[in-house]
Amino acid sequence: MVESARDHSAAESLPPGRWLHRWSIVIVGLVWPLIWVGGQVTTYDAGMAVPDWPGTYGYNLLLYPYQTWLLGPFDLFIEHGHRLLGALVGLVSIVAVGFAFFSEPRRWVRWLSVLVLLAVIGQGLLGGARVVLADRTLAMLHGCTAEIFFSLCVGLMVVTSRWWWERDGSEPESSGRRDFRPGAGLMTVSLAVCGLAYLQVVLGAQLRHVQPTAAPGGFTHLVMTHISTAFVILALAAWLAWRLSRAAGQNGERSAGCGDLTLSRPASLLLIFVLWQILLGSVTWVARYGIPWWAQVGPRSASYLVKSQAFAESLMITGHVATGALVLVTSVFLMLRLWRVRFAANQAIERAGSAAVVL
Repeated sequence: MVESARDHSAAESLPPGRWLHRWSIVIVGLVWPLIWVGGQVTTYDAGMAVPDWPGTYGYNLLLYPYQTWLLGPFDLFIEHGHRLLGALVGLVSIVAVGFAFFSEPRRWVRWLSVLVLLAVIGQGLLGGARVVLADRTLAMLHGCTAEIFFSLCVGLMVVTSRWWWERDGSEPESSGRRDFRPGAGLMTVSLAVCGLAYLQVVLGAQLRHVQPTAAPGGFTHLVMTHISTAFVILALAAWLAWRLSRAAGQNGERSAGCGDLTLSRPASLLLIFVLWQILLGSVTWVARYGIPWWAQVGPRSASYLVKSQAFAESLMITGHVATGALVLVTSVFLMLRLWRVRFAANQAIERAGSAAVVL
């Protein structure tokens, strides 16, 4: 009875880095809108709407007149707004580092929070260099590294969570229950999805920042590779969702690995995001280039082409970019949780073996 009460009390206690976890959630919640607004900057070709940096038309970034910002041209609104949101993410990251060194006992997690801060500083410098040098290649690189930064933020959120803290492999298997242990194949597939999702980010960035001198054949090759990779990710994500949902049903409601749906739910969410991403990709193609020849069903559709990019079309195109970020970070989230469950299962097996030897 006393032992049961002690276990319940331990389960209810929060890990030492709980405030770091809360601030990491805030960072993740801010970075996704930051990526969305950055995508709008590219969609509207507004990267040079503010030609100076780090200030805005000679003003300090934080002192630029809000009337001019809010009531001025839309390209100025989103470019200056992108900078302000980036500065806010930087400030929140500084606070997170403070909480990490004040309350987080794991040294590697403290340095992960520092890496997040350095990454957001690097993003700001890279964005500033893009403006000062007026270089489209730097704009493409800025978009690609933004997804890496987002993944680092999600990683910090995962490893500081209570769920991660409690999966330390110290609890022995309950009688009659077989805990889920991800195999090497499952881990490989989850890692492959992460790699392919980031490859899609790089390919998409090249398509969005295509140079005027690019060869038509090279552009066609990029498009076909982008489409093919999307369907490979769809197949792998569907397999992960099926495999983890099946494991959740087999291991019972209270399984440490899957029964509480902490793996099957993000796997299902990943599949939903991939499907939505493919749909938005189709919409993006139509909004930019018209209906492809193989989808034309008559004279009217053959003559259809969006002549100018209206606001609704720009939201769909940018939504494709933002959803791609969600696909990447959800795959990272799932991979980290799978790794943690596998590590905890291995630890439990080792401790059970040691106990058997002692007996």
